[in-house]
Amino acid sequence: MTRLFATLAALCLTTLPATGADFPVTVTSCDRQISFDAPPERAIAHGSNLVEIMLALGLEDRMLGYSGRIERVQAATDLFPAAAALRPLQRDYPTLEVLLEEETDFYFAGWSYGMRVGGEVTPDSLARFGIPVYELSESCIRLGQKNRPGFDYLFRDLENLAAIFGVTERADALIADYRARLDRVAQKVAAQDQRPRIFIYDSGDKVPITAGGYAMPQAIMEAAGGTNIAGDIQNSWVRIDWETVAERDPQVVVIVDYGEVTAAEKIAFMKDHPAFAHIAAIRDDRFLVLGYDDLTPGPRNILAVERLADFLHGG
Repeated sequence: MTRLFATLAALCLTTLPATGADFPVTVTSCDRQISFDAPPERAIAHGSNLVEIMLALGLEDRMLGYSGRIERVQAATDLFPAAAALRPLQRDYPTLEVLLEEETDFYFAGWSYGMRVGGEVTPDSLARFGIPVYELSESCIRLGQKNRPGFDYLFRDLENLAAIFGVTERADALIADYRARLDRVAQKVAAQDQRPRIFIYDSGDKVPITAGGYAMPQAIMEAAGGTNIAGDIQNSWVRIDWETVAERDPQVVVIVDYGEVTAAEKIAFMKDHPAFAHIAAIRDDRFLVLGYDDLTPGPRNILAVERLADFLHGG
């Protein structure tokens, strides 16, 4: 049993008060203040990583369902059995019509995680119908907020959601466990002289998508004792050119395993490309496969740090 599963299981078995905070409650979401007079009861989250954040807090009984990739939420049952009972409402970004038809009273999403700037579903458009929106902190860069992500982003989202739903003790327990595990990794990597160069390969053959300095993998790589070759790019998930990847000569390639192209196919593409033969990671066959939910903000980020640190510096 993993440490994360053990912690979540303990939380599920522990009876915690349903009102760990006094109402009304006000929290900050990107650049907005939002207030709640009572915990939401018909919440929707978009995407598997946001669903997992809510499930980590034990909020499945407050969830009407979710939007986004069904297969990723169904796969979440390895750590969150409650995911199996959640109702999929829309495979893609939800429409305003669906949110209104379902009588939603809370939407947890982010920019590029269920909402687009200027799109049909935004905090402003839903506010007209009395539906509050909490925005994923990492996604606020899409609104121009230039702050490098750290685990404080994840902790802030856990604390704010716990306050909104009146279960602050659950967030406190999770965050205490996460901090302790990150501290153990920090002690391990502090003794290392090298911080290997890492390329996050998300997708794309002609032009790859990778994690810039403002995406969650930046914090994961730093905590694991590595260096992001795209860390100087002041954006989150971005397109770069293969020439830049080759010039920066990553020593490790982290494959994001999701989508129609398999991790094995992404690895084969890089290995078979003659222009990449000199890259240290290709030459030394240094590939690590991590999942979408490992590298986007969510409870699996801590597991990703532990796995990456072991891969970079030995178990």
